[in-house]
Amino acid sequence: MNTLECIKTRHSTRKFKPEPVAQELLDTVIDAGRRAPTGGNLQPTHFMVITNPDVLKELVTLVQEEYGKTEVTEQTPPYMVNIIKMSKEGKFVFHYNAPVLIVLAHKPMLANNFSDTACAMENMMLACNELDLGSCWVNQLRHLQDNECIIKRLRELGMGDDEKVYASLA
Repeated sequence: MNTLECIKTRHSTRKFKPEPVAQELLDTVIDAGRRAPTGGNLQPTHFMVITNPDVLKELVTLVQEEYGKTEVTEQTPPYMVNIIKMSKEGKFVFHYNAPVLIVLAHKPMLANNFSDTACAMENMMLACNELDLGSCWVNQLRHLQDNECIIKRLRELGMGDDEKVYASLA
């Protein structure tokens, strides 16, 4: 597949097969993210690859619990209303049951954190398309990046004390 065809045919997947992703394919996707341009060529993006089904279920539960505490107001964006409602009902699975979640963390003090992360995410999503893997950019961990419960668990999983979540790829 050429680059333009890959761009034209990439789409977000929200229904995944439960089978694990072959390590060789996963390594290729991560390598694509690592090769993304970064401000000053610092390469500061931290890729946390989560494949353990128990950890993924735990993160789903934590995200549901924390969103479930949120009250809907007139200022709540429409897409968030559904997320909050589903979380309160225990039905929101933010990573669409993908067998892999790649969390991209970055140092908030660096001005290019969003740009660096976005370039890595796009590279990885295009690599997924080329490799016939589904992918979807999910933001729930980023939206909860200041939540103590979520931060604590992500730090236990290897996120640095000086990092925050800027994106996640299912």
